[in-house]
Amino acid sequence: MAGRIPDSFIDELLARIDIAELVGERVQLKRSGSNYHGLCPFHGEKTPSFTVSADKQFYHCFGCGAHGSAIRFLMEYDRLEFREAVEQLATLAGMEIPTEARGGGNTEAQKPLYAVLEQASSHYQQWLRNHPGRQRAVDYLQTRGISGEIARTYGVGFAPPGWDNLLRAVADADPLKRAGLVVEKDNSRGYDRFRDRIMFPIRDRRGRTIGFGGRVIDEGEPKYLNSPETPVFQKGQELYGLYEALQADRHPPEMVVVEGYMDVVALAQAGIHRAVATLGTATSTRQVERLFRASADIVFCFDGDAAGLRAAWRALESALPAMRQGRQVRFLFLPEGDDPDSLVQREGKAGFDQRLTEATPLSDYLIDRLTREVDMQSMDGRARLIEQALPLLQKLPPDVYRHMLIERVAGLARLESDYLEGIVDGRETLTRSRQASAAEPGIDGSAVRRTPVRLAIALLLQRPGLAAEVEDVASLRGLDDLPGLPLLVQLLELGRNEPQITPSAVLERFRDSEYEVALWKLATWDHMVPEAGLADEFADAMTRVRRLLADRRLQYLNERLQAGELTAAEWDEWTRLKR
Repeated sequence: MAGRIPDSFIDELLARIDIAELVGERVQLKRSGSNYHGLCPFHGEKTPSFTVSADKQFYHCFGCGAHGSAIRFLMEYDRLEFREAVEQLATLAGMEIPTEARGGGNTEAQKPLYAVLEQASSHYQQWLRNHPGRQRAVDYLQTRGISGEIARTYGVGFAPPGWDNLLRAVADADPLKRAGLVVEKDNSRGYDRFRDRIMFPIRDRRGRTIGFGGRVIDEGEPKYLNSPETPVFQKGQELYGLYEALQADRHPPEMVVVEGYMDVVALAQAGIHRAVATLGTATSTRQVERLFRASADIVFCFDGDAAGLRAAWRALESALPAMRQGRQVRFLFLPEGDDPDSLVQREGKAGFDQRLTEATPLSDYLIDRLTREVDMQSMDGRARLIEQALPLLQKLPPDVYRHMLIERVAGLARLESDYLEGIVDGRETLTRSRQASAAEPGIDGSAVRRTPVRLAIALLLQRPGLAAEVEDVASLRGLDDLPGLPLLVQLLELGRNEPQITPSAVLERFRDSEYEVALWKLATWDHMVPEAGLADEFADAMTRVRRLLADRRLQYLNERLQAGELTAAEWDEWTRLKR
């Protein structure tokens, strides 16, 4: 598999790319001072709230909260994966990704895998057309109403009965084994993994075949058999039908997640080309994020039985970390005995589309599940609601969506929403935990309260080189007496170790971390410090940080003194601090 792209390469890449030029090629921008403004490409608006900072080399929308570096912009706007965005920017910048970090189809080791997977797909499709044993497969597809055109679009094929059809068709057994198409047995050549099944090639975003799903034709188990994990195929990241869906519509209004490959193909046959399926595993957050790059609206379509309800709840839990303003997840539960295929055949495209519009929003489904088994009329029942809701609310990133859901749960429990938000953040505990304290540069979506720690972080985000002016950073490490102090220490160490790092590169380092939202709030905060006064203001902020720490330490030692518990070393420290 591909190696990790070094941070140093990402830093240099972002330093070479002009984000204003990159964004300006896709969005109409107008210059205003050192910044550029335009209509946000990520949500509909009539008044520009989208800003590109030429100095800091990042973009931010004050309307929907979209933000990021040049890498994030390409990922969101051009629907690219991280590595694809880096590769595209590297080409623009005239840079070459380090050999050990190259991935995808660039590595010599993976080229034979893509080649043999394409060969296998071609053989499966050919066998569906002309193999003597193909008729049962053809009859099955015709019974399900699948046309030749849709079968070609999705590359549907047939793996004939027998142990070595593919082995005999492809001379070299080694790449077949590495691609998961042949099962090894002792020291023999092995045997075909897929036999007597209808075959569905799984394609990546570039349209390359990376694996297969095989459906049994008659009764038998397993109903679906998937390729094993390989260097080019990871089940928890890929989605069947995503490539075909984006070929049909680059910007689909919604993405529909179903359970089976045949459901995807049957919906496409009915004119619904925006369906995808997970690969025999529970939906992952990584898959949800990929779907959100394709559309801001996801509909999970499950059977209404117990298994479908369990799958829906797991999908909800995986979706929570990806939820933020402008994104929507809904749930559609099918009538008993129906699957998407049978339902769309009975009700047609219009009927199925109507059901999609009536799908239950994630927030409604979550509240319904939580309140169904508790007594909302009793105090104990409402306390139970909070106990069950808390771990779910904590999965949500700090955002308007989380704030609104917290308000709704608080209203049901008859609590003040600020109090519940404090519990979710960890601010309402008697002993502030490291996690709550660290994440707190404490921006909760409202105006930023000016504190020495927050100001120091904001100024470092504007000019990371200021960290070089701070001595004895080690004395701050390990302390969590002030909210946000551990994060400040990380930024100081980063700035001292890499004095040339740019603001956008700093923010990219914290992408998808617990600090990301808070850092972007501070990066876009108008702290009213002029450029010429940054150094003096930062020095003053750091002096006040150390003074606050000293005051807290002195308070602690005073309590120890009154209790008669001071050690000799603490007595010397108390005397020094009093002076």
